[in-house]
Amino acid sequence: MSQQTELLREDRFAGRPKAVLLDLDGTLYRGETPIEGASRLVEELEEAGIACWYLTNNSTRTPEQVAAHLRGFGIPADATRVITSAAAAAHYAKQRHPDATAFVIGEHGLRSALAEAGIAMPDEAELAAGASVNLVVQGLDRNLNYGQLTAALGYLLSGADYLLTNPDRRLPVGDGFLPGAGSLAALLETASDVAPVVIGKPSGIMMRYALDLAGIEASEAWVVGDNPHTDLAAGLAAGCPTVLVLTGICGRDDWRQRCERAGAMPDAVCEGPDEVRALISGLGTASGPSDT
Repeated sequence: MSQQTELLREDRFAGRPKAVLLDLDGTLYRGETPIEGASRLVEELEEAGIACWYLTNNSTRTPEQVAAHLRGFGIPADATRVITSAAAAAHYAKQRHPDATAFVIGEHGLRSALAEAGIAMPDEAELAAGASVNLVVQGLDRNLNYGQLTAALGYLLSGADYLLTNPDRRLPVGDGFLPGAGSLAALLETASDVAPVVIGKPSGIMMRYALDLAGIEASEAWVVGDNPHTDLAAGLAAGCPTVLVLTGICGRDDWRQRCERAGAMPDAVCEGPDEVRALISGLGTASGPSDT
């Protein structure tokens, strides 16, 4: 085993996975720069018959936009393998609230996903005319105004259910940060006393959706990411083997402390994508139940 890879639970890596659930920013790229080895990892896994799925808490982009962004880094991503928190939220809404009429705080990615799922979303004129709303779906909206917050609060106080695409409190942008969807949710929850159902990482809801789409069991899919609070916690919630890469939030000197604070220790720690690739290459056949 490479000195740049540490196995904390060897029993979790009895064989190769059937799929790898990959985080994006901090795992495959940083900002607008691809991480060394990311494209090689994806290419070699796909050639070996190991499906790569891309999981993102970003609710503002469609899967097609995310895949195009990844291809711009040389990563051969297909939109059918991209799972956004918006898509997971739309699926959950359709399953749990099939006849819902939703008030949406969010951008194109969320509205597009809800429309594809057949969730009714009254426009401004219909809302002004008194259209009934029984579901508030909230993601990141960088054009949010006080009127929208007031309307959402009114619906929540009137008994509407509340879905939150992802709990991220802030988003790194250049040298600073933007308030994230979780920050907006904190405002609405404080005002309404209604806690949202959280869909995206670290929630197990998004992970179960991903596993269902992939058609595999949790033990057959590795979760690879850089964030203990989201990626590792999500993998832990789903029961998947987890691999922490030291290309984003965590470094070699502080990963253990960060993971302990998050309450989510990884099953393996790899320096980066090349080490993940080497770890998988060194294992036997795909994990999971035998056909015999």
